Amino acid sequence: MAEEPAPVSGVFDASALLAVMLGEPGGEIVLAHIRGGLVSTINIVEVIQRMADHGVDSEETLKQLARLEIEIVPFDLDQAAVVASLRPATRHKGVSLADRACLALASDRALPIFTTDRIWTELGLPLDIRLIR
Repeated sequence: MAEEPAPVSGVFDASALLAVMLGEPGGEIVLAHIRGGLVSTINIVEVIQRMADHGVDSEETLKQLARLEIEIVPFDLDQAAVVASLRPATRHKGVSLADRACLALASDRALPIFTTDRIWTELGLPLDIRLIR
């Protein structure tokens, strides 16, 4: 019998994935929820870049991501429109395009977000933002 897929647990931003991959505080919280989670391809760019800063090549980073059993969601035109629409509400707090991609994915899928970005809790958005540290 085939194993049923895990229910989708939430959306993870780059900071949450990096907490696991770099052994940072909060990584254990991410590991407890990550199976079946989602991440935007835009956030994967951030993960690959940051891991390269730590001397890990992109091939190894992608192998590590595969072991996390997380679904990488392609960034599409609908998400692009949502990301652009979030700019006025988030610009004053310095929220990046990649951060808005994560927020847009969570909004679209009505899922909680796992992050280290405390500033997101101050945005007043109708999202379930879960800080991992």
